[in-house]
Parts: sequence; C-alpha cells; structure tokens
Amino acid sequence: MTLIPEDCQTMAEVRTGVDATDAALIELLATRFGYMRAAARIKTDRSAVRDEARKAQVIANARAAAAAHDLPEKVITTLWETLVEGSIAYELSKFDEKGADRP
Repeated sequence: MTLIPEDCQTMAEVRTGVDATDAALIELLATRFGYMRAAARIKTDRSAVRDEARKAQVIANARAAAAAHDLPEKVITTLWETLVEGSIAYELSKFDEKGADRP
C-alpha cells in the first residue's frame, strides 16, 4: 500500500511511494506524447511543429504551478524545458513518418 508522504515512517514506505509516483508519471507522459502524435497527425506544415510562443507559455505555466505548490521553480523550469524540447523532437519524427507514409 502506498502512503501519502506525510504518513511515511520508513524509507521503505518512501521508496514505495516514489516508485508508484514514477509509474504514474510515466503513464501521464505516455498520454502527453500521445498528444504529440495527434499534433503531428493534425498539422499540415512541418514548420508549425516548433512554436516558440507556445513553448514559452507551457514553461511559464509549469513555473507558475511549481510556485503554487512550493516546488523549486528552477528545477521545474529545467525539467519542462527538457520535456518540451523532447516533445518537439518526438513530434517532428512523427510528422516525418507521416510524410514517409504518403505515396
């Protein structure tokens, strides 16, 4: 059974919670990357994949959410920068695959 962090009394309980949280994060990332596949399918122009204004908005949203949850904003900003750049690269690869499927 996974306890909430405040109820953990042992490192084994903490590690169980961390492992469960990591598994949940992977599930959420699978959903997020599913949206990247959808974006690649929907967009008709490869140049539309990279949208710097949207990237800045997503990172700013994450930074604000971090602040609201008393999380280290610099760490969250760095994580989201990596996540967004990885998402763009993934979407570009899926966009290119779509083009390869055309006759």
